[in-house]
Amino acid sequence: MSKRVVLGMSGGVDSSVAAVLLKEQGYDVIGLFMRNWDSTANRDVLGNPTLEDDTCPQAIDYEDAKRVAETLEIPLHRVDFIEEYWRDVFAHFLDEHRRGRTPNPDILCNKHIKFDAFANHASRFNPDYIAMGHYARVKRNGAPRLFRGRDANKDQTYFLSQLSSKQLNNVLFPVGDLNKGDVRRLAEQHNLPTADKKDSTGICFIGERHFAEFLNNYLPAQPGPIKTFDGDEIGRHTGLMHYTIGQRKGLGIGGSDRYGNDPWFVAGKDLDTNTLIVVQGFHHEALYADACTVEELNVIVPGTPLENRDLQAKFRHRQKDTLVRVIIQEGVVTVRFARPVRAVTPGQACVLYDGEECLGGGTISSALNNGKPLPY
Repeated sequence: MSKRVVLGMSGGVDSSVAAVLLKEQGYDVIGLFMRNWDSTANRDVLGNPTLEDDTCPQAIDYEDAKRVAETLEIPLHRVDFIEEYWRDVFAHFLDEHRRGRTPNPDILCNKHIKFDAFANHASRFNPDYIAMGHYARVKRNGAPRLFRGRDANKDQTYFLSQLSSKQLNNVLFPVGDLNKGDVRRLAEQHNLPTADKKDSTGICFIGERHFAEFLNNYLPAQPGPIKTFDGDEIGRHTGLMHYTIGQRKGLGIGGSDRYGNDPWFVAGKDLDTNTLIVVQGFHHEALYADACTVEELNVIVPGTPLENRDLQAKFRHRQKDTLVRVIIQEGVVTVRFARPVRAVTPGQACVLYDGEECLGGGTISSALNNGKPLPY
């Protein structure tokens, strides 16, 4: 008998090609499409009215997934995780913005939805495995371990860093050994309807929107002053939640006789006074950290040593690796960098690697320079 796998089909090219590969490998493939955001109603899952337009492409994605399933002659089911997504992902996303931080909802979506709620629902089909179209790899010499995808430009282990070895135990990543170009070519060879579909870039399951307007539906904006470190007010912001550390665009600050024409960048937020703090110059020292503290640290394989080792870290998805050392004292996790790093942002993830292996990661709680917190 063929082993059965339940594949998360998003309506994109990656999960479509994953279905092709699994079929070619002899698996009994069942597709499962997740609907996690209600874009058809003007009320959120808690019944609160919103002002957003119906701009989420989930209906189109579902139709694309159905067409792929029909082409490959595999069954496709649909499941709603709207309430779970709100409770476990989006509520946290809003709380982090209220705190002036910059969260990464895709990481929580993987932890709570794709590899938890999805896995639980998939169990009713009695699968041997579940599968996703992520660019990542799992090796099973003992406890399952997570490794970067072969395509360094598409690697998604950053977003999988909060998973546990237990969650990875029966997971397959069929496209993890492929480059994106190979995936596109396979889609074309098999006449898949998604072969030319562009990759999604919006928030996980919410889609591509005008982000500031979307966020204002849930967190009413509170405009306030933009100031220099010296306290000189040089502009007005539209709400602290709309800005992140290192940001240049959208500040609305032009040149002046006093400060000249050099560009301004976000260097911090003062929640007590609702003030956005800015500095001039891409390489201003206030934008660089030599360490950070990390909370909610997840180690994918329990017991993996982190201290006294030369490891690598990413503080944003597409950022180059930074050589780091991890120090844990009295429950406080500090990650020290071999070189200063620009715009290390509270709320984002610090993800740790040992070469190709993703060891896990946590949420950046503060950025440090010479042992002192930066004004983030």
